[in-house]
Amino acid sequence: MELQPPFRKIIHVDMDAYYASVAQLDNPELRGKAIAVGGEGKRGVISAASYEARKFGVKSAMSGVLARQKCPHLIFVKTDFARYKEITSKIREIFYDYTDLVEPLSLDEAYLDVTENKKGNPSANDIAREIRQRIFDETGLRASAGISINKFIAKVASDINKPNGQKTVHPDEVIPFLEELPVNKFYGVGKVTAAKMYNLGIFVGNDLKKKTLEELINLFGKSGTHYYNIVRGIHNSPVKPNRTRKSIAAERTFFENISSEIFMIEKLDKIADELERRMIKSDTKGKTITLKIKYSDFTQQTRSKTKTNFMQAKSEFFPVVKELLYQDKITNSVRLLGLSFGNLNTIIKEPVWVQLKLKFEDY
Repeated sequence: MELQPPFRKIIHVDMDAYYASVAQLDNPELRGKAIAVGGEGKRGVISAASYEARKFGVKSAMSGVLARQKCPHLIFVKTDFARYKEITSKIREIFYDYTDLVEPLSLDEAYLDVTENKKGNPSANDIAREIRQRIFDETGLRASAGISINKFIAKVASDINKPNGQKTVHPDEVIPFLEELPVNKFYGVGKVTAAKMYNLGIFVGNDLKKKTLEELINLFGKSGTHYYNIVRGIHNSPVKPNRTRKSIAAERTFFENISSEIFMIEKLDKIADELERRMIKSDTKGKTITLKIKYSDFTQQTRSKTKTNFMQAKSEFFPVVKELLYQDKITNSVRLLGLSFGNLNTIIKEPVWVQLKLKFEDY
């Protein structure tokens, strides 16, 4: 089955080592050095690492202790979200010079739909190159980009020529590109699903493509339809400007079911690290924390608690997580644990207008 036009022109712009690059931009003495943003202290977690640090195996979401072991000369710097926001606003103004269809994913990445654009330029590849050059000229920072017919392929492509590069996957290249793509790169394929696919002899897109829709549904349930479509280049999610996130979550499926609450706390501790990292990256806080528990028989339970104050730091919300876990006895072994924040500070409440009927005395 060949993809049929008309094709959209989607760009995914991803800033290169954004937080670390901002630190190096503002402090010339840090340029060319291995630095990590965040991560100091016994329980600190890295938010970002410079490319010099990445050569030693330092990466985001890694504990600061482990990062220091891998790179003894690593320099830790503090996060500066006011500065990141300032630069991000400048970058987004550049995007809006080309299209109003901009969907920010976080402070350092966004989708742009340039199918019809303000410059009248038919080449998305040229637009991406021009945007990247303008970002460098106006901020001093480097960005990479992926260009293709949908958001999924554009995002995968933006990683290929990092840092400071771009990759275009043209319509006639989409199917071969997806056939050679490792299955763990596909949307919706986490570690556990990837392991299951490997056991079935499914390693790249072409292996996945050989399975019928019925086979994939039998193997992966509802997700089977998604895998069937996406490996054929069918992913029609539009670029959504002004998207408001209603929740931010992190979860883990375990290779072996667990039944000990002690082990659950250990797993939740790591999940909380990831949730905190995502909250910080998106500069978001929330009032409602939810614990998701999926049992070995695939039944699911959620437990939530809402606080009066907004929370972001793990030190603020992890005591609530423990409280939720011990709230009721775990009756079965557990295959998945997840944490999510709702009631976010990004949700803007619309004003409610009430018409009043007033009685006036006759004069």
